[in-house]
Amino acid sequence: MLVETLTTLAAAGGGAVAQAAGTDAWHGVRRRVAELFGRGDEQREQAELERLDRTSLALEPGAAAERDRQAGLWQGRFETLLENARPLDQERLADELRALLTFAAGFAGDLAVSTGKATATDGGHAVTGVERTDEVGGRPARAVNTGDAQATGPGSRAVSGVSGVSGVTDAQHGPRGA
Repeated sequence: MLVETLTTLAAAGGGAVAQAAGTDAWHGVRRRVAELFGRGDEQREQAELERLDRTSLALEPGAAAERDRQAGLWQGRFETLLENARPLDQERLADELRALLTFAAGFAGDLAVSTGKATATDGGHAVTGVERTDEVGGRPARAVNTGDAQATGPGSRAVSGVSGVSGVTDAQHGPRGA
């Protein structure tokens, strides 16, 4: 697996841990992270739960600098876990980390990690990342390491990252939601 992909996943994982502390997502994120690091060993899982509890205690409301520090610490732990795993285990751990990110994003907003290439032609519309519509209700969106976006031809539109456009018309499907 590419080092850049592992680094991106680890950074997103560290951010997810730090952002989830003190939210409705915390108990699920905490459990999933402990399982990821414990890998079936109850003692290691328990040690991770205790470490996560210390992280949560350190993250008092409004402690932005500490949140960044904790995100960095967890990023380093995820990097080490992924880099030291055998190739087959590395793929499985990366998939589990992606699932954790998807779970956390369900509480915190939309998240796209390591997306592919998006190409729009002949008046089409393509997004590699997160596309926001009016229905999101103010939830945050985050895109990390999004792929290339390319638009060719009149009226074509391509976005890499987070798109805040609503009411966009897709040449192939008509108005969104139609």
